[in-house]
Amino acid sequence: MNMHATSATVLGALAVLALSTGTANAQGQMRSGTNELHLFTGYLFGDDLTDAPVTPLGPTPELDDDWLWGLRYGYNFSEMWGIDISAGWSPNSATNLAGGDIDLDVTLVDVSAIWHFTPQSPVVGYTLAGVGYAFSDLDTTFPAIVDGVPIRIDDDDGFTLNAGIGAKWFVSDTVMIRGEARYRYIDKLVDELDDSLNTFDVTLGVGWQF
Repeated sequence: MNMHATSATVLGALAVLALSTGTANAQGQMRSGTNELHLFTGYLFGDDLTDAPVTPLGPTPELDDDWLWGLRYGYNFSEMWGIDISAGWSPNSATNLAGGDIDLDVTLVDVSAIWHFTPQSPVVGYTLAGVGYAFSDLDTTFPAIVDGVPIRIDDDDGFTLNAGIGAKWFVSDTVMIRGEARYRYIDKLVDELDDSLNTFDVTLGVGWQF
């Protein structure tokens, strides 16, 4: 089974689990002093990895568009305000390389403030913003030429900033389906000729409030 089919199967199973736990007329709402745990899967849209082509007349290496999945934990200080901690992983790759694509796994950790602007509705809309860190794991270095001197580019880590909007659909008092779109600025993912990245991800998952 390929990665796309696997992610679709996992997402389908999560949705079935949430719906089977809920009721058709459930009226969920945000509650002060509660915790949340979420599982999610989605898609990460990448950007340029370097600030210029790594070889004369060559293309600029990019972080590819690929699947993303992970976990989120939240704590609600009040019905409207809370904190959201997210850890996601993308089995990504560096593209536009002369020798072909190279695996570039990316791990993302975010800590964000979250504001629920419809806290009493079964569909709770929210926005969030925060900071985090991106860890990259490049399978092998790739060549580049800087001022006529050949070098090798390796992976590196960088801080992140994020902002997003989403909704939590309560299918029971405790179980919800969560959909989200998030913009994320990544300082860098490689150690030479590095460029900041403007990435986006869209995710869907299931969560529990307790």
